[in-house]
Amino acid sequence: MRLGRLISGGTKGPGLFFIMPCIDTFHVVDLRVLSFDVPAQEILSRDSVTVSVEAVIFFRINNPVISVTNVNDAQFSTKLLAQTTLRNVLGTRTLSEMLSERDNIANVIEKVLAEGTEPWGVHVQRVEIKDIRLPYQLMRSMAAEAGAARDARSLIILADVLINKLIYNIFRSLAEAASTIGSSSVSLQLRYLQTLTNVASEHNSTIVIPIPMEIARYCARKWCKFTAKNL
Repeated sequence: MRLGRLISGGTKGPGLFFIMPCIDTFHVVDLRVLSFDVPAQEILSRDSVTVSVEAVIFFRINNPVISVTNVNDAQFSTKLLAQTTLRNVLGTRTLSEMLSERDNIANVIEKVLAEGTEPWGVHVQRVEIKDIRLPYQLMRSMAAEAGAARDARSLIILADVLINKLIYNIFRSLAEAASTIGSSSVSLQLRYLQTLTNVASEHNSTIVIPIPMEIARYCARKWCKFTAKNL
């Protein structure tokens, strides 16, 4: 700059260039990617939980001219804007959203910072949330709740295993009983007589007595022989 005015041609360098002493002033601008830590911010979440949040910002100067002419200190202004943006964005989220949606929150903060720092010639490349610190009492409560949930799940799994084992044993016993009864005709007849006794005890006026298959087959053979002789 010469006498407070920007010299035609814009920026100079890198390399050698000439300046007029006492008339020209210059500002050295670092065009590399820079970073800074956002100090821990005490934030009240939407569900009234106070948390301490730390973040880190990565940025670079993409327009050295307006970073000098439009703002007094581009890096310091970006840092202040990052602090206020972090508080504003996280203040609209619940605690569960802060813990589970870090990437989404970081993208929102990055977008807001990019829009705010564009007139300063600053390009925010990345925002990372370093740490979210919870109050000690809240951490103990969450740990106790998680332990109770794990115990409940383990009890449910154990109950399912016991029920499945009991059902398996019942079906196995029924299958063994059916196999034993089916292998003995005497057992089938005894079961048949027991069923008739149970039906008769209900004071029914009509009892349907099924004919055993052995008698039916015997009668069928006799009928076939009788008809064969008469033909």
